[in-house]
Amino acid sequence: MSDLLERLRWRGWRMTSQRRVVVEVLDGDHVHLTADEVHARAAQRLPEIARATVYNTLGELVAMGEVVEVSVQGRVKRFDPNAHHAHQHLVCTGCGTIRDVHAVGTPADLPPQERFGFTVSAVEVTYRGLCPSCASGTARA
Repeated sequence: MSDLLERLRWRGWRMTSQRRVVVEVLDGDHVHLTADEVHARAAQRLPEIARATVYNTLGELVAMGEVVEVSVQGRVKRFDPNAHHAHQHLVCTGCGTIRDVHAVGTPADLPPQERFGFTVSAVEVTYRGLCPSCASGTARA
């Protein structure tokens, strides 16, 4: 059972077959699917699932803080179920692949003179570069 599924059960979230299949599709390491990719994979498991149901379910999961929207410059939003584990992202500037990395900065890393009076509560870092496929020129189009 995935961590996300366990968290949702603990919260008492009503688990319909459609919601369950969306959550199951999001399960796994380094999962950063677009809404359309979630729908396509969910439809393989439950052919009658509607695109609107997937979008609504993803919206609910984001609003609940159980899934995080990841926006990478100029690319479609992706959904990260790893919302409760501190991590940052490594993004391929060629193909857009996203991987979780655990080299996490903390609010204490920002010197007081650079805070401009802000109370810092979170840090987001995105590492960018080329994945091995793009670096070798063998990436899929």
